[in-house]
Amino acid sequence: MPRYRFAQWLGRSVLRLGGWRMRGEIPNIPKAVLIAAPHSSNWDGVWGIAAKLAMGLRLSILGKHSLFKVPLMGPLLRWQGVIPVNRSAPQGVVEQAVAAMQARACIWYAIAPEGTRKQVQQWKPGFWRIAHAAGVPVVVAAFDYSSRSIVIGPAFTLSDDMQADIARIQHWYAPFKGRNHDVVQMQS
Repeated sequence: MPRYRFAQWLGRSVLRLGGWRMRGEIPNIPKAVLIAAPHSSNWDGVWGIAAKLAMGLRLSILGKHSLFKVPLMGPLLRWQGVIPVNRSAPQGVVEQAVAAMQARACIWYAIAPEGTRKQVQQWKPGFWRIAHAAGVPVVVAAFDYSSRSIVIGPAFTLSDDMQADIARIQHWYAPFKGRNHDVVQMQS
């Protein structure tokens, strides 16, 4: 069995064993920033990586650099396309991500807009800044624990109004339930 078929089988098997299913379709676009929310549990990473494998997606994921210090995690994370980021020194992360997107014909970044598993009052705008500066859409994906589904939504084209774009995207997430909390909605 070719490597990619094994990875797809493995991802589908993990989802099936966990009682999860996929809904929606991946848009056929070469570049995008994919955001996944609500990010409320370590289990989101397990289900997210399984879904990524099941769909055969090659995603570049920005992850906490401290995860790479866990024995055997570093090589596994790199194999999965995770790029270590030191969040305490965020200078240049957006610029580096934009440069990488502009240098490649096909690349998707995956980011949790909350930036943490804890309940937050507002999303970190890095995903919007990367997508806007690179001129790529934002594709949405939801972890819906109420239906045990990973839902792939539409590609949102961004305007120059960050607040309005984020509010529009958060509105799409309103029906989905995280394991420990839901997506915060922007106050109008």
